Amino acid sequence: MTAFPFAAIVGQDAMKTAMILTAVEPRLSGVLVFGDRGTGKSTAVRALAALLPPITVVRGCPINSETPEAVPAWTSVAEAELKSRPTPVVDLPLGVTEDRVTGALDIERALVHGEKTFQPGLLAQANRGYLYIDEVNLLEDHIVDLLLDVAQSGENLVERDGLSIRHPARFVLVGSGNPEEGELRPQLLDRFALSVDITSPTDIEERIEVIRRRDAFETNPDAFLATWEPEQAWIRDRILTARRALDTIEVPEAALRDAAELCMTLGADGLRGELTLIRAGRALAAYEAAPRVVRDHLRRIAPIALSHRLRRDPLDEAGSVTRVTRCTEEVLG
Repeated sequence: MTAFPFAAIVGQDAMKTAMILTAVEPRLSGVLVFGDRGTGKSTAVRALAALLPPITVVRGCPINSETPEAVPAWTSVAEAELKSRPTPVVDLPLGVTEDRVTGALDIERALVHGEKTFQPGLLAQANRGYLYIDEVNLLEDHIVDLLLDVAQSGENLVERDGLSIRHPARFVLVGSGNPEEGELRPQLLDRFALSVDITSPTDIEERIEVIRRRDAFETNPDAFLATWEPEQAWIRDRILTARRALDTIEVPEAALRDAAELCMTLGADGLRGELTLIRAGRALAAYEAAPRVVRDHLRRIAPIALSHRLRRDPLDEAGSVTRVTRCTEEVLG
């Protein structure tokens, strides 16, 4: 299925920024997008994956290994042939079992051939790509917890049924949902690096433009893609350049102090807020070809890095994004 061009998505700037930052900095392993139905959440995930250049994989490797040397010994891959394939986007359905997620003993092979082999799961398929969960707030907590653990460590370890399997599982976890259908526990919310609330456009011109572009895409996808390819290429080049520059971006002492002071003022628990703020700020600086993280980067990143880490304040009816924005203005000016 042809993906809608990422560059052609109208509005939803916070969501697009969050996703671009995950493409630049893989350690920003999780993005949560909460909002109304039909606001382009799943479209944006697929569009970003389609925007990125193809990846090189060993043909037949179940974990998308980049080189023959990286293919795990437990696979039956005998070929060393390489091929290109699009960045994987794997959908994780509701009701999925832990075995399906992590992989498990291949029961059929064990019964028919008497061989104990590993059947890879969705984490293997998503390696070097995206794992997308629609309605993540309806997924069982222990599965969400498992996914966040693996997304952070970059490794899937399966030890049961006499198996002891370990394989890379580096992917960007994107969860979306409608808050009216249920909320994630605060402990899980805090572990998503970035969080974005999106709503349906309220500006009539913006709504018209959304419809116009969607209709043009569905009427003639090839022509629409060709129209947007220059801007797609521009974003792609910036992401690839930012990846190469990421480790050279300076994080001055002043930026560390700003991040710490902001999180303390907001009352964010733990230190994940500061870590995320610095990593996202560094990714934004790299994407904008800046040599170092400055206060303006932190100011712009703070709402998507910190709004989901706030404790509820029954005396403050303002939304979490408003509270973060207000506090950021007080602390960072």
